[in-house]
Amino acid sequence: MQSYPIKLTYHARTYAFGGRLIPEILEKLDLPEGVVAETWEISDYRETTGEITNGEYAGRTLHDLTTEYPDELVGTGWRGPHFPLLEKFIDASNMLPVHLHADDETARSKHGEPHGKTEAWHILWAAEDATILAGVKEGLSREELRDAFLAQDHDAVMPRHPIRAGDTIYVPGGVIHTFGPDTLVFEVQQTSDLGQFVTPEDLYGNPLDQETWEANVDAALDELRTDYHPRPTPGLALENGRAAANRRILCCAGPHFALERWTLTRPHTEPSHPWRCLTLSNVGDPARIEYAGGTETLRRGESCILPAAIGEVRVVPEGEVSLIVCYVPDLQRDVVVPLREAGYSDEEIRGLGETGI
Repeated sequence: MQSYPIKLTYHARTYAFGGRLIPEILEKLDLPEGVVAETWEISDYRETTGEITNGEYAGRTLHDLTTEYPDELVGTGWRGPHFPLLEKFIDASNMLPVHLHADDETARSKHGEPHGKTEAWHILWAAEDATILAGVKEGLSREELRDAFLAQDHDAVMPRHPIRAGDTIYVPGGVIHTFGPDTLVFEVQQTSDLGQFVTPEDLYGNPLDQETWEANVDAALDELRTDYHPRPTPGLALENGRAAANRRILCCAGPHFALERWTLTRPHTEPSHPWRCLTLSNVGDPARIEYAGGTETLRRGESCILPAAIGEVRVVPEGEVSLIVCYVPDLQRDVVVPLREAGYSDEEIRGLGETGI
């Protein structure tokens, strides 16, 4: 495989909860007019698989490269039906519908899918009144939950938390949730689009008939997980070598992905790690990515994949670069050990998600 920073086309969705935050705040170009709720920046999910826009593989799909070069693209020894990460910008100008996604076991046994959808939200911008509702309060029966959902009294059964820019919320499959209004989010998730909704409209704001709505509520209750309670976290900061002007925050982690936020004002050298790729999404000033084969520029609102086989790369900021960095971690090597070495307690590390400790 010819390894270089791979850029992709994105897939836009016009759900009713969106607005124009993505072009206004991220300055993302070529978006359709009107409401844009999501742009799928890196995706290998069915018809949304991205088409490569640069370099030798321009015109081919991410799915093509994932199946042809799994070791070189994703990581040594990796095998799977598709690229393991799906990443989006989400405009929650209005509250999202209250919903959940299947966990891995439910996805396989009930839906015939290879895995479910654990996700995390990294808050890029939020108004003062922005909140999340996530998980359910303890001690509630299925009947009490059902009655509350049909009464649309979500606060009666779901904890609400304020959010602000820089927070990250880890949400395992099976955990019911919503967020907004006036919120711009970066989301990383497993490659899946399974979902069950308890609100009386579909994603485009169309009302459901009573029978369909109640059936949806019952289906969600069948898949509901009640033992995990997501909370916003600012993440845990790690030193970034001698470049004291640079900052690295480990925002969340679990078996399916880790998410970091890098703020760079000086060049950063990322060492070779052939066991995993990285994805970069830029929400700051432009950056040059220098690698053995050349240079690629990543502008505000753009994303790319650094293949596992790319070797050492150097990220050179043009101003202050703010990168969201995602990868499939070895939890001990990539998360637990460096955080313990930085002086964090196991309790603090557990607060990042499902870290295995």
